[in-house]
Amino acid sequence: MLSVGADLPYLAGYEAPQSERLTMLVVPKDGEATMMVPRLEAAAVVDRGAFQTMPWDETDDPIEIVLGLAGYPDSAAIGDQTWSRVLLAMQERSPATTFVPATPLTSELRIRKDEAEIGLLRAAGQAADRVAARLATERFSGRTEKEIAAITREMIVEEGHDVAAFAIVASGVNGALPHHEPTDRVIADGDSVVLDFGGRVKGYYSDTTRDFVVGEPSAAYARAYAVLREAQAAAVDAVAPGVPAQEVDRAARRIIDVAGYGEFFIHRTGHGIGIEVHEEPYIIEGNERVLEPGMAFSVEPGIYIPGEFGMRIEDIVIVTGDGSERLNLSARDLCLVE
Repeated sequence: MLSVGADLPYLAGYEAPQSERLTMLVVPKDGEATMMVPRLEAAAVVDRGAFQTMPWDETDDPIEIVLGLAGYPDSAAIGDQTWSRVLLAMQERSPATTFVPATPLTSELRIRKDEAEIGLLRAAGQAADRVAARLATERFSGRTEKEIAAITREMIVEEGHDVAAFAIVASGVNGALPHHEPTDRVIADGDSVVLDFGGRVKGYYSDTTRDFVVGEPSAAYARAYAVLREAQAAAVDAVAPGVPAQEVDRAARRIIDVAGYGEFFIHRTGHGIGIEVHEEPYIIEGNERVLEPGMAFSVEPGIYIPGEFGMRIEDIVIVTGDGSERLNLSARDLCLVE
C-alpha cells in the first residue's frame, strides 16, 4: 500500500499531492494492482497498463475502498510516509491486519539504478556543475546569505533542472552548522562560505557542496581544507563493487582523525540519492551493506569548528563494474571570490 512519498512515483509514475484526500496504490499478493485516487485528480494519473485506476468521489469512504481492494489481509506493507491518520484508521477497521513498513521491499528495488536512471542523475550532476562554475564568478561580499541562496536557486533552474530543491548558504561561523538555513547575515571580507545545493531533473536529484572564501583564507582554514580535500578524494577512491559501505566512511574519517579534526566531523560520509535526495544506501560506520554496480550516493565529509568556520566537499558517485564514476566534475579546489 503506497500513498504519498517517493515509492509511489517510482512504481506508478504518479506523485500523490500532499493532500487530505487519499491516493493509494494497492498491490495485492495475487491479482491486479489498483490506484485509488480522488476523482478530481484522476486525470493526472497516466495508466500504462501496470495497474487499473479507481477514482473515488467526495462522499465515498476511501479507507473502506482501500481495505476492500487489499482484501483485509493478514499482513500489509505500507509506505513510510503515509499519513498517520490513514494508517490508524486502517488499523482500527482491520484489526487482524499486521501493518509493516514497505521500505525493506521498496528500497531493494530502488537502491540499484538502471541506465536510464543513471542518465538522469548524470544530467542533474552536470547541471549542478554548471551552477558551481557560475557561482565561482559571483561577488559574495556585501550580499546576505539569503541573496546568495536566491541567486543559486535561479541558476539551478537556468542550468537545466526542472525545480530548485535547496540551497544552503552558510557563511563565517554559520559554516559550522551543516544544515544551516540562510539568514540576513551579510558576507564580509575573509568569510568562508559553504554552499550546498541541488535540484531535480525529471524526478532525479542533484546534490553538491562547494566552498568559497571572500579574499584570502586564514592559515587555519587552509590547513583544514587541505585535509578535507584529501579525505574526500580517499573516500571516492574507496568506492568499488564488493566494498562495504562503512569502508567508504572509514576512508574519509581516517584521514580527518589523523589530522586532529576527528571530533569536528559530525555526520555520515554520504547518503543514497535518486528520486529522493536522501535514500539508501547510507555511507556510515556500521553499514556493512556491500556496494553493487548501479548504487548512487554522495561522498561528503566535512569539518565543522564551532565559533570559527565549517567546510564540506560533496560529489555524487555511481558504483560501476570495476570502481566508480563521479557525477560532479566541477573544481574542488578552494574557490576565492570577491
